[in-house]
Amino acid sequence: MKSFFCTGMAVLVFFAVSGTSTAAETPVAPVVLTLDDCIRMALKAPPELGEAQSDIDLAASKLDEAKSYRFPQLEMTTLFGPAPTANRQDLNPIKTDKKFSFNELTWFTSADATIIQPLYTFGKISENMKAATHGIEVDRSRKEQRANEIVLKVHEYYNGLLLAREMKELVLEIEEILIKSREKARKLLDQGSDSVDEVDLYKLDAFSGIATKYLEEAKKGEALALAALRARLGLPVDAQLETATERLVIVDVEIPTLETYIENARLRRPEFRQIAEGLKARTALVEAAKANYYPDIFLGGLFSWAYSDERERVQNPYINDQFNHLNAGVAIGARWKLDFGITGAKVAGERAQYNRLLSTRTFADTNVPLQVKKYYLDLIEAKNSATATRSAYLNAKKWTVTAVANFDFGMGPAKDIFEALQAYSSMRADFFKSIYNYRIAAANLDYATNEPSHSH
Repeated sequence: MKSFFCTGMAVLVFFAVSGTSTAAETPVAPVVLTLDDCIRMALKAPPELGEAQSDIDLAASKLDEAKSYRFPQLEMTTLFGPAPTANRQDLNPIKTDKKFSFNELTWFTSADATIIQPLYTFGKISENMKAATHGIEVDRSRKEQRANEIVLKVHEYYNGLLLAREMKELVLEIEEILIKSREKARKLLDQGSDSVDEVDLYKLDAFSGIATKYLEEAKKGEALALAALRARLGLPVDAQLETATERLVIVDVEIPTLETYIENARLRRPEFRQIAEGLKARTALVEAAKANYYPDIFLGGLFSWAYSDERERVQNPYINDQFNHLNAGVAIGARWKLDFGITGAKVAGERAQYNRLLSTRTFADTNVPLQVKKYYLDLIEAKNSATATRSAYLNAKKWTVTAVANFDFGMGPAKDIFEALQAYSSMRADFFKSIYNYRIAAANLDYATNEPSHSH
């Protein structure tokens, strides 16, 4: 009897983790959705995918930044301010004791520009471009992984809702049998039958009361499941949602071999693509850091102009007047920044990140097949369990019908009904939980192997 009354708790155990509360519902047009419909709705605009897309956009901006270093860079400075007056006669002879006077100040304006066109950077630009390109692929794979996680959650909520409704129907069925049995017991007792006594009525009343309690808990579990599914789909809290699938059943499909699932996981799982692209990105970053040991070869241009109307321009290449001149030129140059340990530390840091990813790949190579095997064994176990419990609950159903019929005819004791109902409720609850476990295990395998989602 204890196991029968605990079956209702299965509904609460599964849905307690959702943390979603229901609100007062107002009548609205019902929305009938299949599992595939729910998946499409959940993937339309979830916050998780919005965050992932922002990461992709950020990585794309880094690629644009890396590409931009291939183009010329122009730097300009303009000045406007006071300057002392000057005449050519001060140079012949050169006066070295001319005193400063505020009265002889004038104004000047100037513009200086330098333009640098990189010619060869020993990989600083190209390797950073490679790293950014592979970084985009890493974030795209991460977005795909998050989408798969959303699909898996929809499977849990949708099938959990079906499980809650099956449990509710089971409790209703048990409650109906108990009510009819109590009415019959009352009738037999009034007729003075020896096959029933007051104790049997007390037991039936106790069973009925507890069944009613678990019925309310089953209804609560259904409401929580609906609320969780609505939240995942982005529907209003008062939306009337109906599932196109009415019963929790197993779709009879051929199950591939474990080796097939493991091979598909290695080929298609986004985590493996993340690691592969991440290793390429880290390799490029290591090379970019090493490139800082070498100079940058560039083509440079210079333009410098300054003017002051109270200063006479001197046309002499040995004399440069910073307040009144016009200079320009072009040259090939090398820019080399030498440090004592900074570049080496950066290279070591990038290599450490690369080695970290190597360890992650080793971990994935070992644990992903283990995860796939667990889900595969869960699937096989659930399928076999569903087959076994279906036969068991059908026989328990026959037992219950026989016990109730014998009790109705005054040929059997009430305790036979209790024992039959206990076995029937337990086996049927286990049957539905096995189907639920089968469908979730199949969804987990789809997630682990990056299979296109489908109804199981």
